[in-house]
Amino acid sequence: MVKKRKIVVATSGASGVNLGLKMLELLPDTIEKHFIMSKNSQIVLSKEMKNLTSHKNEDISASVASGSFGIDAMIIAPCSMNTLAKIACGISDNLVTRTAAVMIKEQKKLILAPREMPFSAIALENMLKLSRLGIIIAPPVMAYYSEQQTLDEMENFIIGKWFDLLDIENNLYKRWE
Repeated sequence: MVKKRKIVVATSGASGVNLGLKMLELLPDTIEKHFIMSKNSQIVLSKEMKNLTSHKNEDISASVASGSFGIDAMIIAPCSMNTLAKIACGISDNLVTRTAAVMIKEQKKLILAPREMPFSAIALENMLKLSRLGIIIAPPVMAYYSEQQTLDEMENFIIGKWFDLLDIENNLYKRWE
């Protein structure tokens, strides 16, 4: 029997939440999806999305907060500077930061998509610290070689790059030739 991959998508901060939601929608149904977001968003998503387990950010006893649950990867998209700083300092006071701490402890793939710019020196130091621990820092940055014409195509490019980091096959963007 083939083990189904388990991926957590979490959103923190407000700006760019649509990227995390779109990524969640585009994840293949062959992946067991777990989502952490605000209470009101959870209610809507749990009714609209299939193959999705939604968790309350206040519930640090949720399954994804345990290394024995076997999450394969986690992406926080967008990742606020507050969440990034908490992860860098080992603060796990909610489910997003607790799950990230588990990913680090278990040496599993953790991708952070910081959303604010310009980056302050403090944010860059936190990103460097996390990068040295093996965390992938992948902000939603455009590349122009794939010739995006619409916002949807730009979002697909970013999500396609995140899928590449998660070893999820996709054709969401035109690749370099």
